[in-house]
Order: sequence, then structure tokens, then C-alpha cells
Amino acid sequence: MRYDELIGQVQAQAGLPDRGAAEHAARAVLRTLTERVPDGLARNLSAQLPEELVSPLGADAAEPAAAPPERSGSGERFDLTAFAGRVAWRSGVSEDAALRQTAAVLEVLDAAVAPEEMEKVAEVLPPDIRELLPTERASGTNP
Repeated sequence: MRYDELIGQVQAQAGLPDRGAAEHAARAVLRTLTERVPDGLARNLSAQLPEELVSPLGADAAEPAAAPPERSGSGERFDLTAFAGRVAWRSGVSEDAALRQTAAVLEVLDAAVAPEEMEKVAEVLPPDIRELLPTERASGTNP
């Protein structure tokens, strides 16, 4: 999926007012997702995304010093509340808005990357975060 198409779909699905808000939401969600999943899976996801979105998946020098500590390679362990808090912090929105944006980004991501990668994402996420994935993925059934 091309960058413009991906951002347009995020904007439409999340009901965001403009492309800038959609870009910001996509980057915030993707950055938080890659903190939660194992490093190898994060790299596989980034390889399937448009170049314009790849930078949020790695270290981001623009983030405040309060960024999470180094990981062991297996992904940080945090729940939906922490996930929503990180997305909200990065996006500058409420946690409720962050959850809506996260669900929209994950829906678009599900269409943008190989199904087996999204199945791996679903396998490593805890049940509360997994609920934000598209219905088929969240329930563990293959589309």
C-alpha cells in the first residue's frame, strides 16, 4: 500500500480532520506497537510499510528523554492502558481518542501488510490490546 493511500484510509477510518492528524496518529500508533512486539516482528512490519512510515519504528531522536528504557528484543510488556497512554502522549490527544485512532491504524495496517505478519502481531499482544485489531484477527480466526 502506498503512503498516500494508507494515510487517507487512516484519516477516513479514524474520522480525523486532515492528513496531518492522520500522519501523526499513524506514527504514534506504529511507534507504540513496535515497542510492544518483538524486535524481529517490528523489523518485518517496517519492511512492508511505506518508507515515510519506517522512521517511527526505530529509535526516534525527537522523542523526549522520558522514552521507555532499552528492550531485551522480546518487546516491552505493557497493557492496553499503557498502550493508550503512550499513543495519547505521542499524539497529544485523550486516551479515548488514542484508542479510536489505534483501532483505525491497526485496521489499515491489517490490509497493508502480509496476513501472516498480522497473525504474529495478534499472537504476541495481550488480549486487551488484541481487542483493537480487526474482528477476525482479535478473535484468532483467519479471514
